[in-house]
Amino acid sequence: MSSTRITEAVKVTPALLKKLNVKPEEYERIVKIMGRAPTMTELGIFSVQWAEHCSYASSKVYLKTFPTRGKGVLVRAGEENAGVIDIGNGLGVAFKIESHNHPSAVEPHAGAATGVGGILRDIFTMGARPIALFDSLRFGPLNGTGRTRFLFEGVVRGIADYGNCIGVPTVGGEIYFDETYRENPLVNVMCVGIVPAGRIAKARAKGVGNTVMYVGSSTGRDGLGGASFASREITDGSEADRPAVQIGDPFAEKCLLEATLEALTSPDVVAIQDMGAAGLTCSTCETASRGRCGIEIDVAKVPRREDGMTPFEVMLSESQERMLLIVKRGREDRIKRHFAKWGLNAVSIGHITNDGLMRVKDRGEVVAEVPVGALTHEAPVYHRPTRRPRYLSKVQRLSLRAVSQPKDFGQTLVQLLSSPTIASKAHVFEQYDHMVQTNTVTLPGRADAAVLHVKGTDHLLAATTDANATYCFLDPYQGGKLAVAEAARNLVCVGAKPLAVTDCLNFGNPEDPEIMWQFKECVRGISEACRAFAAPVTGGNVSFYNESPRGAIDPTPVIGMIGLIEGEKPLTAGFKDEGDAILLFGQTKEEMGGSEYLKVIHKRKQGKPPQCDLRHERRLGQLMLELFHRGLLKSAHDCSEGGLAVTLAECCIMDEERLIGAAIELSSDRAIKHLRSDALLFGESAGRIIVSCERYHQELIEALAKRFHVPMVALGRVGGGRLLIPSWIGLAVDELSHAWREGLAHGVRP
Repeated sequence: MSSTRITEAVKVTPALLKKLNVKPEEYERIVKIMGRAPTMTELGIFSVQWAEHCSYASSKVYLKTFPTRGKGVLVRAGEENAGVIDIGNGLGVAFKIESHNHPSAVEPHAGAATGVGGILRDIFTMGARPIALFDSLRFGPLNGTGRTRFLFEGVVRGIADYGNCIGVPTVGGEIYFDETYRENPLVNVMCVGIVPAGRIAKARAKGVGNTVMYVGSSTGRDGLGGASFASREITDGSEADRPAVQIGDPFAEKCLLEATLEALTSPDVVAIQDMGAAGLTCSTCETASRGRCGIEIDVAKVPRREDGMTPFEVMLSESQERMLLIVKRGREDRIKRHFAKWGLNAVSIGHITNDGLMRVKDRGEVVAEVPVGALTHEAPVYHRPTRRPRYLSKVQRLSLRAVSQPKDFGQTLVQLLSSPTIASKAHVFEQYDHMVQTNTVTLPGRADAAVLHVKGTDHLLAATTDANATYCFLDPYQGGKLAVAEAARNLVCVGAKPLAVTDCLNFGNPEDPEIMWQFKECVRGISEACRAFAAPVTGGNVSFYNESPRGAIDPTPVIGMIGLIEGEKPLTAGFKDEGDAILLFGQTKEEMGGSEYLKVIHKRKQGKPPQCDLRHERRLGQLMLELFHRGLLKSAHDCSEGGLAVTLAECCIMDEERLIGAAIELSSDRAIKHLRSDALLFGESAGRIIVSCERYHQELIEALAKRFHVPMVALGRVGGGRLLIPSWIGLAVDELSHAWREGLAHGVRP
């Protein structure tokens, strides 16, 4: 440590440590590192950098098991603000997903809006122009308290207000409703951007004497302690944490986006880092750590919008729309003029040193001096104990004899189609501007994945987010595999080859051995599946402490996956023309555990989830891409929540301008006629896709399916105005469409 005189003092008490979420043993370690008691600013710096939200203290040992290398990986997980994948033509795709769960639980509009702002900055900090947003959301049941509607509508409005104002389309995502999220909603947002492969920006400070510049909006007291807030459970007193929720300004962010992308085209900027979680603290120490150097700043020079802010408050504020730049010495005036053109601050607040320390001054007096490594790569790593949850032995037991078959299968289908998790999400995506930038090729709700045009090329980029928390609750290992497999299926259903994954892992308290077991098993399943699909993990986010006095959420590992379509028109999910053949790839088994049918109709969250055969999933994907490139398919839709009957119904009604029926014959097929009727219609066996094609292509498709060792069943023909499944269902497509389109909208009306 330096012998610099420290002028700030603080009396450390158990109450102060609790307020800062610093454990007594962590404080002892801080004192040992420092060789003295820390100042208030130093203690605040450690509290946010060592918080679970920033340090990944409990998850790091498991995240290292993810595959992160692969063909086309330009920026690996953990190296920069976001991963980057090569898509040819001298371009890369920067993409990442992150959570804003805790802020959204106490202030849904501001929490969701600033979640969008934060993930956007992660992308354009890489030098990439954001082209699309995706939102993966979880809420409690809509038929419950008015608070669920308040949270749901506030989050959706926050995403819409921020994304629409900044001019980045929200083109996809998913929404689930379950009791487990009643007090703790999940708001995960993914952003995708395009960057020239040779102009990827770095967050590595270098060049002793180079200038540290603060750019963007001014600093206030909003967002104080946000990282610490996100690293503890939600309680009945969490309303008091409202000041930890940031306040977003999308118009300022639009200016910051354009100014930043312009600035990064010049050689003046050496490094850049978003001021996200932990604000100025994180951006300074992490850029210095990556560059293996030191950094010195004076907080008195930081632009502020509130009087009387202490160094502690300035360092920990998470005010939005701010960046930290490392600028070549002597080029500062050019950067100032550049950002002034956009009405933004650009102020020199310090310089790069070679002593490996993060030094913070206030009007020249040192208030913090900490070894950079102690805040980053030397932060605590916890090897938490794990224990198989006791609840599993109870919930995995499911006797189908105790599950009565529906008296009216048609009414059961209508009930499933109108349930909020399955129902059309048009009520949500119609609030988003999904056509801005004119890259959107496939409209939301029409296909299994969003498809975007990459300007200047003949490439189409596809992307999706997927997770089924009920599967993970019942078997975290299988649930982790299934999340990746469904994402890959959704991509091949539009004709895209899966490329890479980003993940947002939402779990309860990691200090609970049963939660850590869930986490470990989910990660194991995700890792295996990513290897099977040769889809490396390029980054993501871990969100722990998602629990309230009611208990922890179900484990919810959200998978964001991107894929590439080269020079072809993407497939959509809806049936197209009278007389087309309807085919089912994959095997239907008597698997009803964790199904929406059991949850919605029988009020049971029980059983074992569908088993995921990764070799079959990989062969299925290869078959789909072969059929796509040969032009043999007219539509494709992944068979998932609600099973075969719901998937067929959606294929009939997803295109509102072209409702069309189907005649299905199931009872004669030997492979499936022995199944229970409800398992056949509503079971959720994995690895299945329903496609339609010209009748004269059916024989060739069957031959190709045999070549790829993928089971195939001919289901029937497209046509008419009804979905007919003799012995079970005979309903007009108008009735099915009404149930599906009105289900969610009806649920959110007061």
